[in-house]
Amino acid sequence: MKAKILLFCSAFLFLFNCDEVVDKLDDLTKFEMDYQTTYSIPPVPGAAIGLPLNLPQQEIETNSESTFSNNKTNKNSVESIKLKSITLNISSPEDANFNFLKEIHIYINSDNIEETEIANLIDIKNLNASTLELDVLDKELEAYLKEDQFTLRVNATADEATSQQIDVLIDSVFDVDAKILGL
Repeated sequence: MKAKILLFCSAFLFLFNCDEVVDKLDDLTKFEMDYQTTYSIPPVPGAAIGLPLNLPQQEIETNSESTFSNNKTNKNSVESIKLKSITLNISSPEDANFNFLKEIHIYINSDNIEETEIANLIDIKNLNASTLELDVLDKELEAYLKEDQFTLRVNATADEATSQQIDVLIDSVFDVDAKILGL
């Protein structure tokens, strides 16, 4: 009987590249966590051009326990969480664009975890765009998203004055990688 099992296992490994099997299993344990939050950028007077615009921090509920459960895992089985993408969309006024920004930096923090920069866009071109895709920094964010909530802080620099408040929706997507079969 042992010989048949050994023969079967050998044939299985011969027919399927072991690394490919592990990669396919690993892909089954990956999923995304999406979060949205809104920021209001007050009018930028001419005197504030070139100065940092620190916007109020926004707390975001993670709901991580339910997200992990929905993906058949738990926070103890999570190996890694990294930011995949972060997009800024102007929600109002309709005719506004990001031409007034020179650069923007986004930071994440949580209780008892030091703040870290997770995304930025430097030397923003005047393209009349109402959407910006930020450059994602390769940071491990597992500790932040396992918390009940985290905070995003936005720091921007304007190179043009604005006369009205601009409301921005920040859409962030995080890649989660959990352990294979809980091991």
